[in-house]
Amino acid sequence: MDLTTPALLFPAISLLLLAYTNRFLVLAQLIRQLKQMDSEDDHALIARQIGMLRKRIVLTKRMQTFGVLSFFLCTVSMFLLFLGSEMPGIVAFGTSLVLLSLSLLYSLYEIQISTNAINVELSNFEARKSESQG
Repeated sequence: MDLTTPALLFPAISLLLLAYTNRFLVLAQLIRQLKQMDSEDDHALIARQIGMLRKRIVLTKRMQTFGVLSFFLCTVSMFLLFLGSEMPGIVAFGTSLVLLSLSLLYSLYEIQISTNAINVELSNFEARKSESQG
């Protein structure tokens, strides 16, 4: 394995971390919007959303942590390969790939929860629409 193999992951991990940061910013925005909703009709919806938001924040933190650790070990791998330490470089790169995979799995789980949160919003919207028509 040469120095360019781990270097191939640099743009992918960087873009992935950017996407994770955007997801975090969206979560922060959603939490601020929930804070502004304060009518009695909205309390049930807010209660359902808070649990999902807390879980999504934890998952986003884990996604980012594993992504950053993957990026760091990818850098370590390149450094070790640069120094001529091939086996430790390969181990560091393999570990980087495992951490990246964990990050992606947490991301997949967070997307599932996000989809459930959207379905809660849609159910609430449909219920209100039915009440106003009937």
